Amino acid sequence: MMLSDAEKAAVVSLWSKVSGNLEGLGAEALERLFMSHPRSRTYFTHFDVHHDSADLRRHGAKVLGAIGEAAKHLDNFEYALSKLSDLHAYNLRVDPGNFKLLSHSIQTVLAAHFPEEFTAETHAAWDKYLAAVSAVLVSKYR
Repeated sequence: MMLSDAEKAAVVSLWSKVSGNLEGLGAEALERLFMSHPRSRTYFTHFDVHHDSADLRRHGAKVLGAIGEAAKHLDNFEYALSKLSDLHAYNLRVDPGNFKLLSHSIQTVLAAHFPEEFTAETHAAWDKYLAAVSAVLVSKYR
């Protein structure tokens, strides 16, 4: 992935705001995913997927935490996501299409919570960044 300096700055800038509420924003993104795409719940049959449940908050924080960790290593985020890629490809075997769906849910949450910051340029940068994160997560499926 090649993000321009401006795109990197947009990702990092918005991340600084997101990082203060990983549980809440992550839970909301997962809830939106499960409501919009019920089949994605297949991998979470053991979760309580009701609004703002402890399971959604915990896993949402993990998801956004991994995205944030990768944002700290934009020049080598493939390495930062390597273990997570292994986990999803070899153990969890999540349908790769779910990563794209979750990316859209995350962007919806970002736009809703940070309307001033989520400009067209920031949206484009995050779209590119999350597409690259998804690509890394599915890279070991082959």
